[in-house]
Amino acid sequence: MNSVWPIAHDGGAATGPAARLSPATLPGLPASVQRPGYDRDATRIGIVHFGPGAFHRAHQAVYVDDLLAHDPGWAVCAVSLRSPDVRDALQPQDGLYTLALLGERPSLRVIGSIREVLCAPQQRRAVMSRLVDPDVRLVTLTITEKGYCLSADGIDAAHPDVSRDLVQPEQPITAIGWLVAGLRERRERGLAPYTVLSCDNLADNGGRLRRAVLDYARRVDRGLAGWIEDHVGFPRSMVDSITPATDDALRAQVASALGVEDAWPVQREAYAQWVVEDDFRAGRPPFERVGVVISSEVEGWDRAKLRLLNAPHSALAYLGLLTGMGTVAEAMREPVLAGFIERIMREDILPTLALPVGFDPDAYIGAVLERFRNPAIAHLLSQIAWDGSQKLPVRVLGTMADALAQGGRIDRLALVVAGWLHFVVRQARAGAELSDPMSAQLLRIGAAATGDAAHDVAGFLALESVFGALATDARFVAAAVEAYAALGDGGPAAVARALAAAVQA
Repeated sequence: MNSVWPIAHDGGAATGPAARLSPATLPGLPASVQRPGYDRDATRIGIVHFGPGAFHRAHQAVYVDDLLAHDPGWAVCAVSLRSPDVRDALQPQDGLYTLALLGERPSLRVIGSIREVLCAPQQRRAVMSRLVDPDVRLVTLTITEKGYCLSADGIDAAHPDVSRDLVQPEQPITAIGWLVAGLRERRERGLAPYTVLSCDNLADNGGRLRRAVLDYARRVDRGLAGWIEDHVGFPRSMVDSITPATDDALRAQVASALGVEDAWPVQREAYAQWVVEDDFRAGRPPFERVGVVISSEVEGWDRAKLRLLNAPHSALAYLGLLTGMGTVAEAMREPVLAGFIERIMREDILPTLALPVGFDPDAYIGAVLERFRNPAIAHLLSQIAWDGSQKLPVRVLGTMADALAQGGRIDRLALVVAGWLHFVVRQARAGAELSDPMSAQLLRIGAAATGDAAHDVAGFLALESVFGALATDARFVAAAVEAYAALGDGGPAAVARALAAAVQA
């Protein structure tokens, strides 16, 4: 974290604060530190959350913290599926932790929405008690795609944890197993089911989770599966906020600013977005009162994010790395590159989108550009560049296909694709690693590059899983070859000239 907190604290030993963040120390925090604006003792747990990592605590839990000032019935029970680390850090603090908002004027806020922290392997009865609590009407998840154990159309029954749960469904270890076990118990007790809301960054997250739960439930109890299908909502959602990992530097800065220690603070950019489909069967929190967008067009919001946020991120990564930049903020300080990014967003990407109701494109693009320029977020281009073979099809190539179908131009977007190709070639020639599921194939193609644009591009276009039908589209091929040639040797000077020409075109 690069920010210096403009917070002064009087007192504390020279060797550092010994006291711990807790309800008892909360009143003594500096006045500049925001704290819960409600009576925590008057709240009731209405949400069980699986996967209380940094993103949940920096994102959804903050929205709930705002919500509790309006409705005290939606406090969170946070459940870790494996490690006790979050519980052990937050339990002595009664669930309190600090959120550091990063920007030109950084700030600190204590979040109080988590009222209980459990570790599922060690506290099975307590977790199940919460899942069958009538006050609990919503179960949320941030467990990463890997945690869902998904197959193409349901649950991966061959996964060792899933196969174990299917043999012992009353003693689950997977998130899907816990969801179904809790729903089964509620059905047996004559209780209404809870709504299940995935908050992971997955396309069609609610639909995929629903299919996985139903697939698993059918293997356990077909009657239960039918009940779930008829009565349980699985809303889709879209989440967005950059959340760097907590490190010792953050802990030290937060402790210095607060005058007490916080075992596990979290940090994020000031910007946050949460879009949720209105598919709640047991009542829902009044999320719209705290800035959550309730929409029937989550897919449209998700596509807008992919194309107007993630695609420019990839463009910055490949073109920025070729010009010697290290971070997003550094790349955005280069006027020609920044101008190129804004132009493709407004003129090349935006026209391909069918925008959902309530989406303000000018405000969204402006917010994205401001986020990119945030100097407090050290977002490495090298990390964004990972997994290009998986990211570019959904971030850039789909946009280009739509533009071609509409008779639009693709020459500037072709520079982004060509930037990726030159990046792969550079890695291959340097004998460097390439973080990509297709790294072996890509590096072979990169090593065979001769500098002849038609030859080099043809080698990459042979990757059908990446380029699909575009590989045989004469307009796309011509644009890709021209863009690759425009980037010359892929060095800083050549890339800068190509970008300058693209901005002026």
